Amino acid sequence: MAHGPGLRKALAEKFDDELKFFKGWIDKPKAVGSIVPTSSITARKMASVVDPTSGLPVLEVGPGTGVITRAILAQGVRAENLYAVEYSTDFVHHLRRLYPGVNVIEGDAFNLDATLGDKSGLTFDSVVSGVPLLNFPVAQRIAYVESLLDRIPTGRPIVQLTYGPLSPIPPGRGDYTVEHFHFVIRNIPPTQLWIYRRGAH
Repeated sequence: MAHGPGLRKALAEKFDDELKFFKGWIDKPKAVGSIVPTSSITARKMASVVDPTSGLPVLEVGPGTGVITRAILAQGVRAENLYAVEYSTDFVHHLRRLYPGVNVIEGDAFNLDATLGDKSGLTFDSVVSGVPLLNFPVAQRIAYVESLLDRIPTGRPIVQLTYGPLSPIPPGRGDYTVEHFHFVIRNIPPTQLWIYRRGAH
């Protein structure tokens, strides 16, 4: 366990992350789902769905301060194989400083063709989504998950966090399956993780 200067540095970085997240929430409450960043426990669980040996890049949507980004990289994904789409300009600058090798793209997760630009034709291994979907209408959420599923191979997952008790993407409304993945009590607020796929598991 870290102690002395190491512990102080870790605490300072955590406080800095939380301050940035709170500022982002004040500035754009609809675009930021919580007033504190995702816990490292939640981040590791979400990153566990990624297959770093697939040879395909990974798409992260709504990375915020980069807690989940860090966990994806720790999973063995090379920085240049990670594409992170973030709406907040402040978070984009923060992520680019923190992870200089990662492809951090500023733009709208609900319009990925425009946001990804010349990378819109890429096939990704999987998608890790921290977008606060409950802030948006159900039809928009369904279109979002369908757009993401179009970008990954059949059977590969999208993992999505939410602070509500139910899946933010209702089952039976499109070409996808809904699977409860995990409930993380040690997150503020407690977090539900859901997985969406097409075709075989």
